Amino acid sequence: MPTANVLLERLSIALPIIQGPMTGSDTPQLAVAVSEAGGLGMLGCGMRSPQAMHEAAAAVRAATGRPFGMNLFVLQTPSPDAATVRAAIERLAPLYADLGLAAPEPPTRWCEDFGAQFEALIAERPAVASFTFGLLTAAQVARVKSEAGSFVIGTATTVAEARAWAEVGVDAVCASGMEGGGHRGSFLDLGSSSQIGTMALVPACVDALDIPVIAAGGIMDGRGIAAAQALGAQAVQMGTAFLACPESAIGVAQRAAMAQAQGSDTRITRAYSGRPARGIVNTMMERLDAHEAELPAYPVQNALTGALRRAAAAQGRADHLSLWAGQGVALARALPAAELVQTLAGEWRAALAALAA
Repeated sequence: MPTANVLLERLSIALPIIQGPMTGSDTPQLAVAVSEAGGLGMLGCGMRSPQAMHEAAAAVRAATGRPFGMNLFVLQTPSPDAATVRAAIERLAPLYADLGLAAPEPPTRWCEDFGAQFEALIAERPAVASFTFGLLTAAQVARVKSEAGSFVIGTATTVAEARAWAEVGVDAVCASGMEGGGHRGSFLDLGSSSQIGTMALVPACVDALDIPVIAAGGIMDGRGIAAAQALGAQAVQMGTAFLACPESAIGVAQRAAMAQAQGSDTRITRAYSGRPARGIVNTMMERLDAHEAELPAYPVQNALTGALRRAAAAQGRADHLSLWAGQGVALARALPAAELVQTLAGEWRAALAALAA
């Protein structure tokens, strides 16, 4: 397991550590700290407007000359029928009432326009452009490479998805195991057959592809980085590990919930957003999971619960938050991001030395 590889050389980074693009929870400050420490900082832009994307990228560039990446959700803007929306609002009304709020009104739009976000990403020319929730066309991948000069990464939760990304010409695939926190990156199958663990998914993707594989899901320390490399991954992507850093955007209630949680306290749910995602079990998850089959798909449910989750954060109500966290949450360390990267690097090198011995 070499300490240098094609992926690191192509990205001009010293360490095989990529900060997960945690849309809504990451910040430019977090990305800067990780990139400055030798890893790759990422901006989760799935819910950022094009203007917010430009502002976040400018903030990173103002603080570092090191490479960083930007991630987008590949989405079609939905047009849900009125009855579906009305039923979803009625289902959420008691949860809003718990916080002293009226039931939400349908928003003027359900999500950011992907086409506009895509153009903003190309204009920003990040070192890395990663994509999840869907599949780009070969023409779109070619544009990102030729016009933005970006290294393109696609997110896969099955070997079939990994192959689909390879076929459209991406430079690497992030193999995302079911242990990971937050939204699953599935796009061919959002059901149980896409819930494959990292230890099974990564070597299968390595064997199936001739491009680099990045391991994600449940990796929290240097031992996990070395283990992923032993399976053939050239780098790891870590979300929950960086979520606990002071540079992340999560609030006090979520930090407290993470500090007390074990891996057995998390599960995958559609409750908060309409798309399978792993988080810490709480009141909101339990109440909505009883209606999971009826919930509208992402981004409709996500938009309808947005004001509820923001109010819960403002009120310090962890019971009504989407407490995204992976199964490794108990290993999270509330360290400044640069210190965490340094700690991870030391643990990784020690693990490699132990394996070599």
